[in-house]
Amino acid sequence: MYVELKSGFNDNGPAWIGMASFSKTGRTIYFNGLAFQGGRIGSIHHEMERGGKYWISGVKKDGADRHWAGSGRIKIDKAVISEYLAIINKDELPKGKFEIVELNNTPPKELVNEITNRKI
Repeated sequence: MYVELKSGFNDNGPAWIGMASFSKTGRTIYFNGLAFQGGRIGSIHHEMERGGKYWISGVKKDGADRHWAGSGRIKIDKAVISEYLAIINKDELPKGKFEIVELNNTPPKELVNEITNRKI
């Protein structure tokens, strides 16, 4: 998935590429230790704990994941680099476009349960 923070930014907020998982209902997306709810993939989602707005979409085959008016390096989870390279049909990451990081791939399900029950 491609995830970009929109709250407080235009099209140049911090951005990440990594694996996401979904709740059983598909209404909650788990990514990098955070939980998001919102519309469909390719739209704005709200981070459940702090309420920030994030753009969440699949990665693009042409590698143009950022908005055309956006800028800045994209943090990519080292665990997904080979899969990402296969998707964009490249042998290596484009120079200067990415920062290799380790993302937290553990879904915060307990936090989601706490937040959901707090709302009731």
